[in-house]
Amino acid sequence: MSEAPGILCISTYEKGQAFLKEAARLGCAVTLLTVDKLANANWPHESLNELITMPEGLTPGQVLNTVCYLARSRRFERIVALDEFDLEVAALLREHMRLPGMGETATRFFRDKLAMRVQARAYGVAVPEFTGVFNYDDVRAYMAAVPGPWLLKPRTNASAIGIKPIENADELWPILDQLGDLQSHYVLERFVAGEVYHVEGVSWKGEVLFAAPHKYGHPPMQTMHKGGVFTTRSLHPSSEDAKGLVAIHAATLKALGMYSGVTHTEFIKSKADGRFYFLETAARVGGAYIAEMVEASKAINPWIEWARIEVATLLKMEYTLPTTRDDFAGNVICLAKQEEPDLSGYTDPEIVRRMKKHHHAGLMVKSASAERVEALLESYGERFLEDFCTSQPVPDKPSA
Repeated sequence: MSEAPGILCISTYEKGQAFLKEAARLGCAVTLLTVDKLANANWPHESLNELITMPEGLTPGQVLNTVCYLARSRRFERIVALDEFDLEVAALLREHMRLPGMGETATRFFRDKLAMRVQARAYGVAVPEFTGVFNYDDVRAYMAAVPGPWLLKPRTNASAIGIKPIENADELWPILDQLGDLQSHYVLERFVAGEVYHVEGVSWKGEVLFAAPHKYGHPPMQTMHKGGVFTTRSLHPSSEDAKGLVAIHAATLKALGMYSGVTHTEFIKSKADGRFYFLETAARVGGAYIAEMVEASKAINPWIEWARIEVATLLKMEYTLPTTRDDFAGNVICLAKQEEPDLSGYTDPEIVRRMKKHHHAGLMVKSASAERVEALLESYGERFLEDFCTSQPVPDKPSA
């Protein structure tokens, strides 16, 4: 009997259980490399060939040495980063071990906010005006030409972590002084007022097979910086917003060179001109229970499809997207003042999931009506503010 093909999955956060289970179900020997403090997390041990831990905070070079040591007695034929913050080290490992998949340059287009903006703009995708933080004369010229306010964004953080609003030019320079040598790791971008959307995508050999457009209630940056309730919901595919999102999403992924895999991509619809602008993308599954929401509405789980794509690529087989469904779903989530929030007062039959996480309240709803989902989320958002919602300072760096 031939040896099972080996997949090394790297995750410094607790996520991707559905990927691990599906890869194992398809006959792969799955090794999970995570950090020591997640050794006892809720991993699907029955699906793992091995669970190996490492200290938190290792440099990419140290992770490379760790994996190459493991490879002396194990055969890894595919390397997958389950979390966005592990994408770069996975790319480094592929380059060093000459394994297939996205290398360091390709990965930058799905990790580095400056790289993805430069590439998208070069291919005609609409993006808010931006500049890298390198030459000060260029930065001054940018602020003179592009009206504020602006956002100073870390090039490689996820979500709204580390974003600094800049109201006028005088505010920028003390922040850059404080950042010192780290300032070149930021991008300065025009703030666009508007509504934020996201598209969950599945691509195979350069073709977008699946694109599910969704709309956030409040922009994630606003929710993270000012507190409040996070909501997102699927859009009706015949709506003008959905059609516009599918079009700019396809153009964006073509520009960035997505070949095979899953993506989570965000866009903003400007209040000023009604156009969609590209904000950012990542070659990963969306967080905040988005994968489960997609599964509820469309009958496919992005984690599972990602595993199938990786295994199909590894075994040189074709991948086919399963038949999808056209229901609608939405999530409502907030940080809760109670350790174990009591959601028993929420009894609508459309509720299909009650999220279990300390100091978080969360519900998922599903309906054949997009309007019903929207109405429920609006109602629950107001009730969550009264019943559960609290806030905490925004971290400068992510934590597991």
